[in-house]
Amino acid sequence: MAAAKEVQEEHETLTENMDDANHDPLFEHLVSLPEQEIKTLEEDEDELFKMRAKLFRFASENDLPQWKERGTGDVKLLRHKEKGTIRLLMRRDKTLKICANHYITPLMELKPNAGSDRAWVWNTHADFADESRKPELLAIRFLNAENAQKFKTKFEECRHELEQREKKGMNQERSYDQMAGCSYLLCYLVVPFHEF
Repeated sequence: MAAAKEVQEEHETLTENMDDANHDPLFEHLVSLPEQEIKTLEEDEDELFKMRAKLFRFASENDLPQWKERGTGDVKLLRHKEKGTIRLLMRRDKTLKICANHYITPLMELKPNAGSDRAWVWNTHADFADESRKPELLAIRFLNAENAQKFKTKFEECRHELEQREKKGMNQERSYDQMAGCSYLLCYLVVPFHEF
């Protein structure tokens, strides 16, 4: 019996040693894939605001119109470095799928959601979250009233900035039109040289 026990122990140690010698934890890849840079199209934009929130859309196409959840994630206000346009972008947490993507316009107005001091409602004429442009009634809810107020302050600041830029642009266009009109009239007012 003792001899059988010794043989069994010897066999176990031999198989353990063989497993250790043949075991190689590193495996070579069958296909080597090069690393690719993923573009989010946010590279040309400056981040003005970022905060976690939950987004809802009003589904009026249903028999009983109701609010439907669009996603939870970080809502961002982004300003384009060259154009100066400002857009609202929100991606879902784990999938990073876009759930809100639209430009802020001077006519947009944040309204408080009925019965909540931490939620806002607004209309957008063209939301591109589903890759097709469609008007939406959106609502956003934050963790607390303080965060909701920070969002409103920054949103209104961006809206006011765009409103001022639009007014300035209209004034510039008018002055260019006036200058073009004046130069056009000057062509007819040129006095011939020999009349002096």
